[in-house]
Parts: sequence; C-alpha cells; structure tokens
Amino acid sequence: MAEENKKPEIKKPKFNAYWIYAAIILVFLGIQFFGGSSWSQPEKTTQADFQRYLEDGDVEKIEIINKKIAKVYLTPEAKNKEVHSKKKGPTFLQSANDASYQFEFGDLQNFENNINQIKERNNLTTKIVWNTDSNMWGELLLTLLPFIVIIGIWIFIMRRMSSGAGGGAGGQIFNIGKSKAKLFDEKTDVKTSFKDVAGLEGAKEEVQEIVDFLKYPSKYTALGGKIPKGALLVGPPGTGKTLLAKAVAGEAKVPFFSLSGSDFVEMFVGVGASRVRDLFKQAKEKSPSIIFIDEIDAIGRARGKNNFSGSNDERENTLNQLLTEMDGFGTNTNVIVLAATNRADVLDKALMRAGRFDRQIYVDLPDVRERKEIFEVHLRPIKIDDTLDTDFLSKQTPGFSGADIANVCNEAALIAARQEKKSVGKQDFLDAVDRIVGGLEKKNKIITPDEKKAIAFHEAGHATVSWMLEHAAPLVKVTIVPRGQSLGAAWYLPEERLIVRPEQMLDEMCAAMGGRAAEKVIFDKISTGALSDLEKVTKQARAMVTIYGLNETIGNLTYYDSSGQNEYGFTKPYSEKTAEMIDKEISRIIEEQYQRAVDLLIKNKDKLTLLANELLEKEVIFKDNLQRIFGDRPFEKTEEEEKVATT
Repeated sequence: MAEENKKPEIKKPKFNAYWIYAAIILVFLGIQFFGGSSWSQPEKTTQADFQRYLEDGDVEKIEIINKKIAKVYLTPEAKNKEVHSKKKGPTFLQSANDASYQFEFGDLQNFENNINQIKERNNLTTKIVWNTDSNMWGELLLTLLPFIVIIGIWIFIMRRMSSGAGGGAGGQIFNIGKSKAKLFDEKTDVKTSFKDVAGLEGAKEEVQEIVDFLKYPSKYTALGGKIPKGALLVGPPGTGKTLLAKAVAGEAKVPFFSLSGSDFVEMFVGVGASRVRDLFKQAKEKSPSIIFIDEIDAIGRARGKNNFSGSNDERENTLNQLLTEMDGFGTNTNVIVLAATNRADVLDKALMRAGRFDRQIYVDLPDVRERKEIFEVHLRPIKIDDTLDTDFLSKQTPGFSGADIANVCNEAALIAARQEKKSVGKQDFLDAVDRIVGGLEKKNKIITPDEKKAIAFHEAGHATVSWMLEHAAPLVKVTIVPRGQSLGAAWYLPEERLIVRPEQMLDEMCAAMGGRAAEKVIFDKISTGALSDLEKVTKQARAMVTIYGLNETIGNLTYYDSSGQNEYGFTKPYSEKTAEMIDKEISRIIEEQYQRAVDLLIKNKDKLTLLANELLEKEVIFKDNLQRIFGDRPFEKTEEEEKVATT
C-alpha cells in the first residue's frame, strides 16, 4: 500500500542559461511594441479626403510628424457627424484625445501652401503643430545589436575550440589545460587479461612483475628493492604493445590512466606542459597508479640543438615537464609510467635513461610457436572446421604480426560467409593470406595472350631458379592471376633466420632475377614487369655493401647509423671515390646473379617451358606440379629437420 500511495517524483526542469537570453529578448520586444505608439495608431486616410474635411471646418488641429506624416485632430462637433462616425471605433489603448486620421504627404512646402490657401478661403482657425517622434528603446536596441551578436559569436567559438573532442575535463575554456587521460574502470570497461595475450612471454613476464609489485609491494621492498619508474614497450606496429597495456589495465587492481601522446598537443601555447602536470597530479592523488602513454614519440622526440624556427618549443616544453615529473624533485614513487612506441630511435636520450624508463621491453614479431598461440586466441569466436591445423597456419604466415594474424582470421571468416559455408576451412585461410599479401584478385583485368605468355614464363623463371638453389626459399605456389598491382606472383615460404649469410642472400637475389632471366632466355627480350624484383635485389645488394660489410672490396665497414641522428644529414659518411666503388660493387653483384640465373634456365629450358605451359593452362600451380616436372629438390629438409629448426 505504501508503494501505491507513493507519489511519483516530478522532475523539475533544469536551469538553462538560454532562458535568460530569451527573457532579455522578450523584454526588448515588449518595450518596442508597448512603449511605442504602434498599438494606438489612428485610421489612415488620403490627402484629398483631408482637404475636404478641412474645407468643411471639421479639423481642429494638424500635427506634422517628422516632416512626412500628418495627424488630423477633429473638432468635437465633427466627431458626431455621420461621415466620421462610420470610421472604426477606438483601437486598443486609444484615448478620446488621440488623432482621428493620419496620412503621408509629399513635399512639405506644397502641403503647407495648400493648407494656408484653404484656411484663407474658408476663414478657418485650424492649428498647425510640428513634432518629432522617436523610439528610444528601438534605437538603443539597434545600436547594441551588433555588439551582442559579436560577443555571442565569440563565446560560441571559444566554447567549441576549448571543447576539443567533445566534453571531458577540457570541455570548458578554463579547463583547457586539464588532462584528457581516460581512467580505466574495471567494473564497466571491457577487461583484458594476460590470458588474452598470446606469445610475448618475455614481455609479459616483465610487465606482470610491475603489476605484482603494485599488488604485493612488501614482497619486493622487504629486500630493499624499489619500484621501477617506468617501462617502455618498443617494437614494430601490430605486435601487441597496446594489447599488453590493456592486459595490465585489466590485471592491476590500481587506477590506470590511458592516453595518447597526441593528447598533449593543442593549438594553445603551454597546454601540453599543463596537461602533463595535471595528469601526474591526478595519478599521485590516486597512487599507487599506472599511467599509459601510447605513441609517446609524438612528444618524446629528441630535442633539437639548433632550433632557429622555434616551431618545436611547445613540444619540447611538454617533454621537459614529462622528464621533470618522471624523475625530479618531489616526484612520487608510487606512479609507474608505461609507454609504447615503434620509433624508439627518435626518442630523447634523457627520456630513455635509467630512473625514468628503467626497462625497455622489446616486443618483436612472433615466431612460428607464438603465431600458433595467437591463432588459437583469435580462432576462439570463429566457427572453424574440425580438420583445421593451427600448426599449418602458423607455418604459412612467416613475418606476420599479431594484428596481421587477427586480420587473416577475420578475412577468412568473411570469405567463408561469402561462399555460404557453415564453417571456416583451410582453403578460406589460404585465400585470406593471398588476399592480404597480394591484394584483391582482379578477375576483369584485360590481358592480351602475348602478355599472359610473358607473365607465365616470368613466374615460371622464378619458380625454376628457386627450385634449383640451395638457400632460396621453398616454393608454395605460382599464379598468373592478377592481384593488386601485380600481374602474377610466386609465393614462397621463407625460412625464419636470425642471422643471414652471404650465400643465402645471393641465392635469394638470383631467384628474384629469375623472372627477367626467363624472359631473356625464351623471348630474347626484357620488359618492365621486373620492377619489384629489381627494387628488391638493389636494396639487398646495397645492404650487403654499405650496411652488413659483406663485400670484400669495401671491407668490414658499415655506414648504417642505428641512432637515426644522421637521418637528415647533408653529407655522406664516405668520399666520392668510395661512392663510385659502392656503385660498382652493387652493380657487379646484381649482374653476376642475373647471369647465374640465365645459365640455370638455359640448362633447364625444356622444363621451364613445360612449367610455363602448365601455368598458362591452370593459372595456378603448386609445389606438387614442380616436383613432378623437376623431381625432388636435392636441398629439401626432412620433417624431423624442420621440427628441430622451429624448436
């Protein structure tokens, strides 16, 4: 009964500042209408009717307003006449002493002359009165209106500028220097744990130790250890740096502030340093806590020594404030900073030193074992075929990052759904890899028979040379179906090596030149189809000579700068004579491998022709077709050797 008798709560309307603006406008409009004489206007008439009334002696007074309007006041006797009684009765707020008629006249002098002539002719005593009528409130409103509009537009623009991405701590003009960091709430936000991070064993161990330190500090402090100030996650894009930080946010039972390096950048001077101060102030108030700055290279780039333009002052001020907050006077040791970047070479040295980022955790591309674990994580929500082997998938995706593998799984599911399948199978994943690496298949591309033949022999040349060489990557399949910008492709499964020897690089270069060599052997002509091959071998040859010191003529020298400080230098680190030697050696290496490929193809011209004809017929051929034509590869590893190599 108590619930039935309970009255529903009446929600009162919230106060809004626009109500005040509307009230002010209504007041001005009220003064304009009610303060003027627009509510008691006399009846309009014509100048001819007025002259007739004047000749009849009905007009007592004429009031001329602003030299263009005449108001006519009738005598008491005239008001009782029938001709004047037919006029409309008194309007709203009109009194008995108000004018009865009004009209506009042309020239004032002619109008006065006409009145005087009529008065003399009829001996009238009609009075003529001049008056000036003005609306003070209306004129005041017109005077203030431009200023009101300008001030309103200025307030609107400043609010929009200060709101940034829409609301938050920086939503008002006086909060522009507040931090835009998002505080992770484990109750409402999606929780990511270390179980969702496959591979990255070493990185997980380092980061998990930081989480344990915040959970159980006495375990470490009892031995005299101190909490690390920060950890920097470094690695190629897509390897899982941000995912690792999300796992820390999910696992740590402490406040977690997350933001990007670009959140400190604003069009106003001094905002970046102010936001850094506010961020650490919030983190210290809720300590122990963790701050995660993604893409820290946006503000952490090395400070310039000769900064004449002054364009980097704002970024450098932000970096200086960050350095002070991380390790300076009065810093709180209960705030840990996690940061992620794929450009560690451009970061300032002061930011990288011990005491600020004590640990630099390198997150590398996953190996075959880690790729299997990543596939198992991303295959959880996908309905896969029972016969699908994750070992096979991990071997088919060398060099893929965690983000690439997630994309492969998603693309495979889309391909299976497009074909109305009930589950995602092995072929769908292979098609997804082809789609991601090679691009979209172009079925409507028009290729002439001569071009198709040239493409077939070009790709068959790659396949033949790579089959004959010991250190070339084993072939998976060859296709002449156009994909992306390529007209054909030979797919290899490169061996995952930690170090590369000169003979391995030379064999790879020879296999890359096999396409142009096949065109030369079969047609005695070459084409532009070898552009990507030439680019690849030129980079490899230049790396052998100038970076890895694998050339006998140049010797054990490298001109590579890992710090990246000389990236924009105007001078080369070697003389002109050495530059000529480098160019000659690069050209010699490439031409030797090209001639080597030509000699191999001349010896196996009949098998090359068989392979190209089969490729023209089927458009896609696999390793089995090559094995049938060329026989077993003499350098092929057994399954046991492959297992040893992967483990």
